[in-house]
Amino acid sequence: MPESVWDYPRPPKLERTSKLVRVEFAGVVIAETRNALRLLETSHPPTYYIPKHDVRTDYLLPTTHVTFCEFKGRAIYWTIKVGERKSENAAWSYPNPNKQYAAIKDGFAFYASRVDACFVEGERVRAQKGDFYGGWITSDLIGPFKGEQGTEGW
Repeated sequence: MPESVWDYPRPPKLERTSKLVRVEFAGVVIAETRNALRLLETSHPPTYYIPKHDVRTDYLLPTTHVTFCEFKGRAIYWTIKVGERKSENAAWSYPNPNKQYAAIKDGFAFYASRVDACFVEGERVRAQKGDFYGGWITSDLIGPFKGEQGTEGW
């Protein structure tokens, strides 16, 4: 059954999913799990947080880029480097998230637009538009989605 992102709450809700979530870059599976958390926020496709133990952290390099979310707190960013290929600030994590989002501590989220492919239960996802947004769009979602042209004022 389709999900409308307009039914998602604000502040965002976290929910566990057993769907297979996978991230690929430069011929390497960077992350794969059946134990991801989906962050659901009004007007946004879900952001998937993958537990650290299911991420190839040997391919991640910390960057100096940081952002702040009013709900989750301070995010730090990671560059993926496989051989000579790099993708700057392709992933982020919350080392000390706000209490309500403690479950994402040290998990990693990935921009679908900055890796070669992301999948949910075998379906290749589309990236949420806009540099700031990291949601993953699957065929069971109904928009419109924040980040698309004309949505800056939402």
